[in-house]
Amino acid sequence: MTESRTKTFSDEITIKIGSRESELALKQTYVVKDALQKVHPHLKFEIITMKTKGDKILNVALSKIGGKSLFTKELEVALEEKQVDIVVHSLKDLPTNLPEGMVIGAICEREDPRDAVIMHPKHADASLATLPKDAVIGTSSVRRTAQLKRRFPDLLFKSVRGNLNTRFRKLEEGDTYDALILAAAGVLRMGWQEKISEYLEEDTCMYAVGQGALAVECREDDSTALALLSSLGHCNTTVTAIAERAFMHTLGGGCSAPVAVSSKVAENHLDLQGGVWSLDGSKELRHTMTTLLAKPDSSSDLSEHPTKVAKMSTTYCGVVSLQGLDHHMSQAYRLGLSLARYLTSKGADQILKDAKEQNNANITDSNPNSPLEKKEAEFNSSDL
Repeated sequence: MTESRTKTFSDEITIKIGSRESELALKQTYVVKDALQKVHPHLKFEIITMKTKGDKILNVALSKIGGKSLFTKELEVALEEKQVDIVVHSLKDLPTNLPEGMVIGAICEREDPRDAVIMHPKHADASLATLPKDAVIGTSSVRRTAQLKRRFPDLLFKSVRGNLNTRFRKLEEGDTYDALILAAAGVLRMGWQEKISEYLEEDTCMYAVGQGALAVECREDDSTALALLSSLGHCNTTVTAIAERAFMHTLGGGCSAPVAVSSKVAENHLDLQGGVWSLDGSKELRHTMTTLLAKPDSSSDLSEHPTKVAKMSTTYCGVVSLQGLDHHMSQAYRLGLSLARYLTSKGADQILKDAKEQNNANITDSNPNSPLEKKEAEFNSSDL
């Protein structure tokens, strides 16, 4: 347990914000910084950038790099060592188990969570459905590949890495890829919406857990940071994110296993759809559940209440409860739990086990003499 800070907002302090150094990461971090500055104009904010493991290894598919926290570990080390006070992440990069002593202090309003298709200029008027046979689609995600192989068996899928600028350059200046599949949120935040040829709806490709949302992480005992972040949390985004993370956490999915979701809050209920696939898309399990976002009553069953991190604070898969929203967050958590258990009862655990084993086997069976395989061999087997 790290020592709590005791400074208040009236102190002359500078809040240090950790961020990855890519252009997109910085745009996202400035969204958070500007929102905090608006609420706390007397405070000073400084952005400190760094590279993560996922940023450094660009010639290996994400599913083969290995381990969790590919885009977060270095930032969390800086947070633990008090080099920074808060860290801004894409929520989908944050594992459902955070390092001890860390919590998500706020989840900001979600951008469009869907995946988007970016076509090569030669296919400017095409869609995935109209691309020629054996057209090559660039994506780093086994989640996307599994779903799209099932829907478009005549297309080929090839890993593509690098930041958004690099990926667009690979697409537009080369002949390797006919299209890219990317998270729409990143493309929109970069102001490149005109590059999007097609948005993928949930019947074609459900999105990653947390996709489109920004999370701000801090130390759980830093009362100053937690109070600072309390103004940023977006209620509907937080509730849906907790349901999605509970679903993922219960299934035990990750970068090496195709797990996807779709969620929404409508009036007084929360809908959550979740699915799992084999790597080749031949096996699919998906289901939708709904919960009423009702007011608490004395009969509520709290036997499976999430983790207590402090006397007055509860976390739901790492997300700190928001004042006045705790009961809805608890209902969302149980919805994700229930959906995961339902799919497990239908065989989801075996599908995910087979997918992870196949992914590991793909690495083991690769040519160990190639430079790429030598690089891959440095890492254990593990969505952009």
